[in-house]
Amino acid sequence: MGIVYKKYLHGEKILGCNACKTHFATHDHIISRQFHGQYGKAYLFSNVINVYTGEAEDRSMRTGLHTVQDIHCAECATVVGWKYLVAYEQAEQYKEGRFILERTLLHYVSGA
Repeated sequence: MGIVYKKYLHGEKILGCNACKTHFATHDHIISRQFHGQYGKAYLFSNVINVYTGEAEDRSMRTGLHTVQDIHCAECATVVGWKYLVAYEQAEQYKEGRFILERTLLHYVSGA
């Protein structure tokens, strides 16, 4: 896969990988805290860094059918959430192109 170059965020509340502390996003970039994932609470973000996506697949979720990709930590490859590609229900289309990170898989990294 080659060398992985990680990006680092600055701020007081940085969310990172629970396993390796790689930075993903700042607390201020949370769009919504009203989501649930496989392990409980989850957060919706418009963008995250230091991740890569898996294969696209259709999943039936609480809010209907969606095409999603799992997102993996670029450093340790832990699956930390998913990216919405397509929402088939019109009311859910605001999620398209956005990311879910599972709270139990996150760690608050001290800011720089």
